[in-house]
Amino acid sequence: MDMSEEEVLTIIAKVKKEQEDGMKGTNRNEIAPTLPAEMKMEGDKERHLDVPLISKLQLDKAVNVDYATKHAQLSMWSALKVKPDFDISLEETQNALKKHAESKATFVIIHVDLVDSTKLSMTLPIDRLTTIIQAFAQELSLVISSYGGYVLKYIGDAILAFFIVDSQNDLYLRCINAVDCGCTMIKVVRQGINPILNQSDYPELRIRIGIDVGKNAVVKFGWNTRTLDEKVVTKAPYFDILGYTISIATKMTAFAKPDQIVIGQLVYNVLDDEQKSTFRLLAINPNIWDYFSNITGGIYNLYGTLNELEDRQ
Repeated sequence: MDMSEEEVLTIIAKVKKEQEDGMKGTNRNEIAPTLPAEMKMEGDKERHLDVPLISKLQLDKAVNVDYATKHAQLSMWSALKVKPDFDISLEETQNALKKHAESKATFVIIHVDLVDSTKLSMTLPIDRLTTIIQAFAQELSLVISSYGGYVLKYIGDAILAFFIVDSQNDLYLRCINAVDCGCTMIKVVRQGINPILNQSDYPELRIRIGIDVGKNAVVKFGWNTRTLDEKVVTKAPYFDILGYTISIATKMTAFAKPDQIVIGQLVYNVLDDEQKSTFRLLAINPNIWDYFSNITGGIYNLYGTLNELEDRQ
């Protein structure tokens, strides 16, 4: 993979042109990018161990997971060879929150945390670390968007996102979309990003995910301003989400194993029996986890995805 910057840019331009030509008159999600030969792995096979079983129950057939995986390979490869191309805008997030400004709304909150990020920061040069994290955040943000979610914010190497629940009838779809989204993110990291990191002898990335649902408040925190010649050209309010659910979702992520999804009791309750069978109740010391359910009055239960090894035992 010793190539000049000019050669890398030529390959990237060629791949993008192939994608654009192939997508004319075709659903973008049905197209998988053609990877340059330099990127292809020997024995490029799926790894099946520890993949959450609920990924077999994906409901949103419009999302092409293979496309997302190959796109992540291309993006990480080009980021390491040239520079990361982080072009995610949070404008849609702010527009979505604006509709619920200064009020309460039901959100499915998803928190994605990078495992052993401190160790990564100690073993990688800062320029390599930032390149990898930017490419990682870009690809997971695209996955979240493809499932109808919105990135709320980036917290260092973690991502906080949400799905809007418009009605009670909408609850199941948003919860399962969030879980499907989590499964796809794990696959994209394992089969898209990590093979490229392996080629350059960089450590693999692993993530853990927490998902919960509930009412939260949309509040305004200051303004987003745009200036030109030191004069304010545009001024728009900056909205954020506050509430019990967003706090719980962030905290429950700590109980997830690498490449595992942990969901709260309210998310678990809306799943059907087959989907519930892919999760197990987590046994957590109440001295460590002492959050109570408003519905049962007892400890708020958490459930973690099974993997194929556990399912066979």
